[in-house]
Amino acid sequence: MRSIYDISFADLEEFFVNNGYKKFKAKQVYDWLYKKRVKSFSDMHNISKSVIELLNNNFYFSDIKILTKKEDTDVKKYLFGLSDNNKVEAVLMYHDYGNSLCISTQVGCNMGCAFCESGRLKKVRNLESFEMVMQILKIEEDINDRITHVVLMGIGEPFDNYDNVINFIDIINDNNGIALGSRHITVSTCGIVPKIREFTKYDKQVNLAISLHAPNNDIRNKIMNINKAYKIEELIDSIKDYIKVTNRRVTFEYIMLKGVNDTRECAIELSRLLKGINCYVNIIPYNETSHIEFKKSSKSSILEFYDILKKNNISVTIRREFGSKVSAACGQLRANYKEGL
Repeated sequence: MRSIYDISFADLEEFFVNNGYKKFKAKQVYDWLYKKRVKSFSDMHNISKSVIELLNNNFYFSDIKILTKKEDTDVKKYLFGLSDNNKVEAVLMYHDYGNSLCISTQVGCNMGCAFCESGRLKKVRNLESFEMVMQILKIEEDINDRITHVVLMGIGEPFDNYDNVINFIDIINDNNGIALGSRHITVSTCGIVPKIREFTKYDKQVNLAISLHAPNNDIRNKIMNINKAYKIEELIDSIKDYIKVTNRRVTFEYIMLKGVNDTRECAIELSRLLKGINCYVNIIPYNETSHIEFKKSSKSSILEFYDILKKNNISVTIRREFGSKVSAACGQLRANYKEGL
């Protein structure tokens, strides 16, 4: 049996055709699921008993539970319990342009970034597509409002769960369902180069963000294990090819770590690395945790870093800090819950 929230619209059309029905049945089902938000096939009143029986024999209504929720003025952080008792997080951030949801794609993470709370608790398994979809549905139900932007930047490495992530994007992007525009969806990767090249061929205009966090191999090797497999030069080459094919601007995320990657020299080197690339840098003040020794760069260091990039004609922003009172670091709420904090 498969969760009904796990199947894309195109695959559901194919399912009905293969079972002797017109493919418009898929539109009816998606309307009940994502527009009317029913939670039982028997509540789909314009669908025949034979179709209801077919659906019941092949699909089920999955669910995830909100275990705890923490709130600040501009953010809500959710901890979800999955059917196998594993736990993941999602973070809702209120912007002037809408409600942005950062979702998880794995239970834990094997990328081993030294500064990341998620990587401290190793990967248990990939999330299925429906478990990503449910993060959106449960939070929309909780806030009684629509999620306008989705960022795959929570617990896990999306490109380490590539097929389920792509299926998830197909589901939420479809106009018959949640209808989230592709340009309102962002996938963040630490730099799995083969998957970046595969993503280059994807036919939707989804945003791509790269967790860079260092201007050279020496620093990146120390804080990001992925760089030992795919060096910065190889990563940058894949991004240049991506931009050439898609004509899409890429975001480079750069967490500022005190005394590690926040010097004037790092800013100058980063400017040279990204010169001529259609991109912008998102400088991220670090969220400190009790489990990891890295510290947040000073405000003056962050501003100086920003100014150097600006003067070298690199588009750059400083991410607004969200939820300092609600275990803001990715994976921190899950870790605290697990440890009884």
